Amino acid sequence: MIELDEDSADAFFHALADRTRRDILRRALAGEHSVTALAASYDMSFAAVQKHVAVLEKAGLVTKRRRGREQLARGDVEAVRSVASMLDELEDVWRGRIDRIESLIQEG
Repeated sequence: MIELDEDSADAFFHALADRTRRDILRRALAGEHSVTALAASYDMSFAAVQKHVAVLEKAGLVTKRRRGREQLARGDVEAVRSVASMLDELEDVWRGRIDRIESLIQEG
């Protein structure tokens, strides 16, 4: 599992903050797609979809490779797992705080 530093976490959550990027990531996790094929799925320009893919790639959530003239995008499952792991850690912190609050209320 990839260990996230704060800059990587910021990039991940920035990338995931947009619904189009989340949808592109879901598609890319299901299988490799050309950026052209991805762009055909959205009511926006090819350049706009290309920028969304670039944000996902910069965050490490998607990798791209060339096949002839096409750019192929594939989701990185390990990167998504590291995001999930970070969220699990945050959930544990909050559950601990809630447990402490409940204990204080019961004592009071």
